[in-house]
Amino acid sequence: MEIYTVGFAGKTAQAFFGALKRAGVRRVIDVRLRPNGGLSLFARGTDLPFLLRELCGAEYVREPLLAPTKEILSDYRKKRTDWPEYERRFRILLDERDIARKLDKKLFGVPSVLLCSEAKPEQCHRRLAAEYLRSHWSGVTVTHL
Repeated sequence: MEIYTVGFAGKTAQAFFGALKRAGVRRVIDVRLRPNGGLSLFARGTDLPFLLRELCGAEYVREPLLAPTKEILSDYRKKRTDWPEYERRFRILLDERDIARKLDKKLFGVPSVLLCSEAKPEQCHRRLAAEYLRSHWSGVTVTHL
């Protein structure tokens, strides 16, 4: 099973939807804490289902189990914690939520992508979530778009 990840920050709509189409993505799994944030532009949770269906033939699913808590995200954004501490806390959260058991593998039965806002995966929770699934489920590969 291949799990893709993607962020929309710094991308045009053409680049974003083009990357999804080229990868053959059929399901976008939104793992953002606030999918309707003011900076989301074309990736707002209210508009994205329509755009994905029309432009990519893909469906939109929101999965809050893979989102950080408000506290974890706020502490990082306000520089009360650094990235290694964010990673540590988010991984603990995934364990506490028992993601490997609670998340249905069928969610990834079609080419699927974990969506967040960060432009690059290195310092984004979508990468941590994908790596967590890879470490708990057999046969998972991760590709960052």
